Amino acid sequence: MNRVRQWEIAGLFLVIVAGAALHFVYNWTGKSIVVSAFVPVNESTWEHLKLLFMPYLAYSSIQYLAVGKRIDGFWYAKAAGVILGMAAIVILFYTYTGIVGRNFLWVDIGIFILGVLVAFQESSRRLHRHADRIWQERAGILCLALLFLAFVMFTFFPPHIGLFLDPVTGGYGI
Repeated sequence: MNRVRQWEIAGLFLVIVAGAALHFVYNWTGKSIVVSAFVPVNESTWEHLKLLFMPYLAYSSIQYLAVGKRIDGFWYAKAAGVILGMAAIVILFYTYTGIVGRNFLWVDIGIFILGVLVAFQESSRRLHRHADRIWQERAGILCLALLFLAFVMFTFFPPHIGLFLDPVTGGYGI
């Protein structure tokens, strides 16, 4: 098994574990404003996407330093992976809750794990194809940077639409 594949498999497991732990960090830190930018602050679907995005981005940054510098299109592959993983979470969650009429924790956890699997499968597939255009790499970096900024900004100033609605409190954001 090549080194990049080993990093992808390790990342898959680390992101699942870190994402699960991040769910509780906001309360563990006494609702820290600084921490709130990186972890879910409520039960909205948007905030729960941080469980995938933040550890995935952190792990990808470490992976880049270890093996990614030598891979053309590394950030393009990582951006495509996390976007597809988050899309899978949103689509699967709203589809099953729309059909069933409510959510179940065990299904939500399964959807999160599936989203992480999709993210790493897609990034792994693209890492082995090697993008050869500089615009792809720049587009990947730009997408990840914009997503990061969106997660931070929408924690404090969320749009008042369903994706950002906390179904428990009926509120938005922090």
